[in-house]
Amino acid sequence: MRVVSTPGRVDDALHKAHLTNRIISVRLDSEATMRLSSLADYAVVMMSAAARHCGGIARLNATLLAEETGVPLPTVQKLVSRLSAAGLIESTRGTGGGFRLSRPPAMISLADIIEAVEGPIALTSCVDGASQDCCVEQTCKVKPHWNAVNGAVRGALAGVSLASLSQTPVLHPPLSQVPA
Repeated sequence: MRVVSTPGRVDDALHKAHLTNRIISVRLDSEATMRLSSLADYAVVMMSAAARHCGGIARLNATLLAEETGVPLPTVQKLVSRLSAAGLIESTRGTGGGFRLSRPPAMISLADIIEAVEGPIALTSCVDGASQDCCVEQTCKVKPHWNAVNGAVRGALAGVSLASLSQTPVLHPPLSQVPA
């Protein structure tokens, strides 16, 4: 998972995680927010829409999904390819073709979708196997702990199923308005 981050202090750790159906934000402090890339966000939106169609006989097609979600058609096509390669959707070409989820929505997690688009969840480049350009790598005392942090973030994302994301949210009144 690649995250877009505004400057802030990562060493303050994860203070608050917030999940919505359109964007996942991890609040680090009052100045920093990490967000999913647009592609990962769009993949979650698309997969949620596909899950709402789950159980139908017909397959979905990219044009229908683009119209339903508002995600541009070329982006839908690109994501269908990535999600299919990751085994999250089954795709068939030709007449009567299209795609559908490869397993029930309850068996697909938010982590599965994000990793299909972005690769392994890694909040820092020093643990994701990519080339490193960190000037404190040799003396860093935090690096040994990043795998645990990445595991915690992945665990939280794995705990959110596509089935839960595809349901209509139940709006609860603020606690101040609930009768005692």
